[in-house]
Amino acid sequence: MENQSISRSLQILDAGLLEYHSAWDLQRQIFARVLEGSQNDTLVLLEHPHTYTLGKTADRQNLLADDIYLAQNKIRVVDIDRGGDITYHGPGQLVGYPIIDLRKWKLDSHKYLRALEEVLIAFCREFSLEAGRIEGLTGVWIKQKKIAAIGIKISRWITMHGFALNIAPDLNYFGGIIPCGIKDKDVTSLQLETGIMHDMKLVKEKIINIFSDVFEYDSVSTIERIITHEQELKEAN
Repeated sequence: MENQSISRSLQILDAGLLEYHSAWDLQRQIFARVLEGSQNDTLVLLEHPHTYTLGKTADRQNLLADDIYLAQNKIRVVDIDRGGDITYHGPGQLVGYPIIDLRKWKLDSHKYLRALEEVLIAFCREFSLEAGRIEGLTGVWIKQKKIAAIGIKISRWITMHGFALNIAPDLNYFGGIIPCGIKDKDVTSLQLETGIMHDMKLVKEKIINIFSDVFEYDSVSTIERIITHEQELKEAN
């Protein structure tokens, strides 16, 4: 990374299992605070209930599931403002939303994407899995199968959205979509590749360590919640 003279601090917010719209609101709150300089770069880690999200360029024909399937399986469909096509989120999948100020890093969107991919590739390496990129496609792959999807938004040099890493989700839910609009590629998970059920707490710890190393943060701290200006005023009174 460049610009080594600037001290960099990363905050971690573990949001547990969080409904998609609530997580989206949380991202926007953090975005506003990072933009105004009242909060450090923040990595939100969480899982979502069953959700299909469609990015700005998504083709709705890639949503294969009909209303009956969606209702029976309690799957929400959400149109969002990230790049990319359609993907699945659900329990057992670790979602990471880095909300960081790229002005500190002198990074453009391409270099930022490559750095996110490197975090996920290095994570897989921790489990002796050879993961990598496929030219022309985003995300991280193991033997032509996607283990992690990436979709981002950058506004005023602040990032939103991020990655979805398959630890041990029910991969059958991917059958309701054409993931990322790619018809000839399959998906996989850490559990499927290793044959082992992994503790999500330990998975998060590895991701945090690797993320902070790749982005060269000087310090990492944990926060419990985001306090808005309105909450600050209420608590002050």
